Amino acid sequence: MNDLPELYGPTFAPASGGAPKQLVIMCHGVGSDGQDLIGLAPYYAKVLPDALFVSPNAPYPFDMASVGYQWFSLDNPTPQSRLEGTQAAAPILDAFIDNQMQLHGLTDKDVALVGFSQGSMMSLHVGVRRPKPLAGILAYSGALIGPELLASEVKSQPPILMMHGSMDEVVPPESLYEGVAALQAAGIRTSGEMVPNLGHSLNDKSIMEGMAFLAESLGVPLPEPATENPFED
Repeated sequence: MNDLPELYGPTFAPASGGAPKQLVIMCHGVGSDGQDLIGLAPYYAKVLPDALFVSPNAPYPFDMASVGYQWFSLDNPTPQSRLEGTQAAAPILDAFIDNQMQLHGLTDKDVALVGFSQGSMMSLHVGVRRPKPLAGILAYSGALIGPELLASEVKSQPPILMMHGSMDEVVPPESLYEGVAALQAAGIRTSGEMVPNLGHSLNDKSIMEGMAFLAESLGVPLPEPATENPFED
């Protein structure tokens, strides 16, 4: 375990100013870094004021540019290569979750994963294979890797929300329906939403619905302001 790369990246402390009661781990997409998703933390913090947000850089340098990181290489874009890459990186993310829980005195039920694109693939893969269920998994613009393995490998059933842009030009939109169907078939409470006229990105709708999902998953009552557009402040 000590031979695994250690993840690091930006954090956003609880808006309440106290010790964290929840932990949200954010996994970015290929070629990006932790700064990409930590920008969502101030919005999520509107409904999760006691949550610590951690957005680690993926473990490996992006191999198609001089900047950015990746969870696994896309040099060989076959399903088998993606599965092998996901499986190889899974213990790294799994160990990071354990380390962060221990560091902050939290348990699985206090932890949610948020992923985008390749980060969603990692979050979905790792989250359902942990012995105890996490509070929830929010997967943006991603896909379920190796759905044929779920029946034999799933160990826990955290609630999952998958969201995808209908005009995604990077990860096919139909990945949403395929992922939701496979996860539901494995007995995992999974919802999916296709966001109209959205590419490989996020918009107000996807962020606001993500806020509501995280609050519900972590057992935090949704305050009245959460029904308003957080971008109008």
